[in-house]
Amino acid sequence: MAKVTGIGGVFITSKTPDKTATWYREALGLGFQSMGDDGQYVHFAPHEFAGPVFSLFGPDAPHMKPSKKDVMINLLVDDVAGALEQVRAHGGTIVDDIQKESYGDFGWFIDPEGRKIELWTPRKPA
Repeated sequence: MAKVTGIGGVFITSKTPDKTATWYREALGLGFQSMGDDGQYVHFAPHEFAGPVFSLFGPDAPHMKPSKKDVMINLLVDDVAGALEQVRAHGGTIVDDIQKESYGDFGWFIDPEGRKIELWTPRKPA
């Protein structure tokens, strides 16, 4: 049986891809590049001790709220608090307080198109 070995990417639609890419570039420094059509992408380097996960939640999971979208993206950042301030400065809506866990700090915001985005500053396990 063939097995999944990782996440190759996250793909979302946007009503205004260029405008949305510009917002993420300005708010969080994401270096979007054109894919040659109306698509844009960012390539991330592997992280030393944190990586992507694939999680499933029920339809009423509080983790996805207050977004009404059925997808949430987790972005690794070097400073959750600083990133959230940048997001706020660019009109993003901050959700909840920063949560500190043994494996890192988490923060959340709603982007201009209503998607909940999770930010994670990983902490190396003890």
